[in-house]
Amino acid sequence: MISKQNLWFLTLFSLILVLSVYYITMPNDLLKDVSESKEEEIVTTIEEVDSLLAMRVSLEEERQTSIDALQEQLVSDVLGTEEKNNIYEQLKYLNEIQSREETLEKTIKKEYGINCFIKIDNSNAEVVCVAKDHDSKLANNIMRLIQNEYKNKMFVTVKFQKK
Repeated sequence: MISKQNLWFLTLFSLILVLSVYYITMPNDLLKDVSESKEEEIVTTIEEVDSLLAMRVSLEEERQTSIDALQEQLVSDVLGTEEKNNIYEQLKYLNEIQSREETLEKTIKKEYGINCFIKIDNSNAEVVCVAKDHDSKLANNIMRLIQNEYKNKMFVTVKFQKK
C-alpha cells in the first residue's frame, strides 16, 4: 500500500515531469516573441512618484531596523521593567509617527492634488512635494496644515521636485 507521503511525492513528481515535457516541446518562436515584447515593455523612466517611493522605502527600512532593534531589546531578560516600558513607548512613538505621516500625505494629496513624502523626526517635519510649480503659497498652506496637527511648535521644511 502507498503511504500519503509517497502519494504526494509521486503526484508532484509527475506534475513536474509533465510541465518539463511541455516546456521542452513548446515552439521556440512562441518563447522568442514573448521575450522580445517584454524587452520593449521593460524600458522605464523614473517618474516623480518613483523618487517619492524610493524615499518612502528608505525611511521604512530605516524605521524597520530601529523597530527590530527595539523589539530585540524588549524581549531581552537583561533589562528591567522601567527600561522595557521606555522601549515600548519608543515603539509606540514610531508607530504614531508613521501613521501621522501617512495621514498627512493623504490629506495633502486630497486637499492640493499633489504627491508628497513626509518625514517627521521629533519636532522637525520634512516635506518633499512633486509639483510643476514651486509655489510659496502652497508651501505655506502645507506648513500650516502640518502645524495644525501638533500642539507643540514644529519646524516644517517644504521642498519641491519638478514633475
